Amino acid sequence: MEFDIITLTPEELKALTAVQMKMLRTAQQKKDALYRTAEKEYATFKNIVMTNGMLESTLLEAKQAEIDRELGYQCALLADNLIYNMSLNEPYPDDSESGDESAGYIVDYSLPYTDRYVIVRDYYLAIADGDERMALYNADDVARAYLGAYYTTLYDVLAVYSK
Repeated sequence: MEFDIITLTPEELKALTAVQMKMLRTAQQKKDALYRTAEKEYATFKNIVMTNGMLESTLLEAKQAEIDRELGYQCALLADNLIYNMSLNEPYPDDSESGDESAGYIVDYSLPYTDRYVIVRDYYLAIADGDERMALYNADDVARAYLGAYYTTLYDVLAVYSK
């Protein structure tokens, strides 16, 4: 996938965390979808103009300018949100974990719950001792808030792995 939502050097791209890469991919997909939608909108409008015999009017140019302005605005919004969200997921200068400092995993509320679930699940499954894993998970108030209804589901999954 080509990333043109924001400008990144190959070194910066390689240095992205898994969560940052997911955010970049999602933003790029949204941008690509915006362009496809804009192209369809323009094509539909052009067909209407041609059907009505108004091809020589300035309607097409005006519509293209309107679409370009809106597309530019939406893409700038996506890029701005992406840069902000990615900056939240960079490690702190003291090398503590990203997001919430009390969590051992990245806390990013812009992610869908399924992605949050995977991040927290992978973090806790990396703990070899099942009793320790369950004790830490039970005491994790960040996970409770971060996962919402998925907290209980993950508890059940971790309990099966801890037996």
